[in-house]
Amino acid sequence: MSYDPVLAAMLTQPWNNNACRGYVIYAMENCGFSPEDIRRVVVELHYVFDFTGLEEAQQHYENSPY
Repeated sequence: MSYDPVLAAMLTQPWNNNACRGYVIYAMENCGFSPEDIRRVVVELHYVFDFTGLEEAQQHYENSPY
């Protein structure tokens, strides 16, 4: 595998579950979801982050119709 400076720069950025929650909130707000629906999704994200591994989540995304 060759060195990719863009990928290397991305990997040095801090990442955490709250950053992901923030992205989801932004996206839902931009799409016009109600505050109640956003709260429901954020609560569900807490559960999903606790009980779903990174690889499983990635596969779920890659196999989804979205």
